[in-house]
Amino acid sequence: MAAQNSSAEPIVQPAPLVSIASHDSFFDSIRALCGKAFAGKITVDNQPSSSMADKPLVMHVRRCTDDVLHIPFHVGENASRTWIITKTGSGLSLKHDHRHEDGSYSESTMYGGHTLDAGWPQVQSFPADAYSKALFAKSGIPQSSSNIWQMFIYPETFTYRLIREGREFRVDFDLTQSIPVPAAPWGYAD
Repeated sequence: MAAQNSSAEPIVQPAPLVSIASHDSFFDSIRALCGKAFAGKITVDNQPSSSMADKPLVMHVRRCTDDVLHIPFHVGENASRTWIITKTGSGLSLKHDHRHEDGSYSESTMYGGHTLDAGWPQVQSFPADAYSKALFAKSGIPQSSSNIWQMFIYPETFTYRLIREGREFRVDFDLTQSIPVPAAPWGYAD
């Protein structure tokens, strides 16, 4: 029996990455800030730790494409955190890229979640995904399995918020005044 030629006709145009208006508006509002950095402050933290207390907090909308945003979150001299928002075709994904100072990945990198509904043009919620739940169980922090990360974008404020039973953490960034752009986050090059 002769082998079938499995090569298909070449795709002239890739399939579109579908999206909905509320996700697009939210994504585009953040992308409009590309290249700018903003100072933030902790406005809610019901379990404060010394890792962020009294340190400058800076978000930098650093790298932007039509479907991915990289937003480093600097805490003082610590440049280990980058939020990655991705259009997936079934919503938006939020991942936390955590690196060591030498650029290598932290064991707790790429946790996050995915939108489950339309959200709003100004607000999106990202409940912990299956990868994150498994990572949290393996890391001995199963209480984080119920994490929900939220991001809010309004003309004057960007907010990053973490909630779960018994835990709330919120940082608000002032979008009315951009600040000098920080150095590249750990593991990234300019």
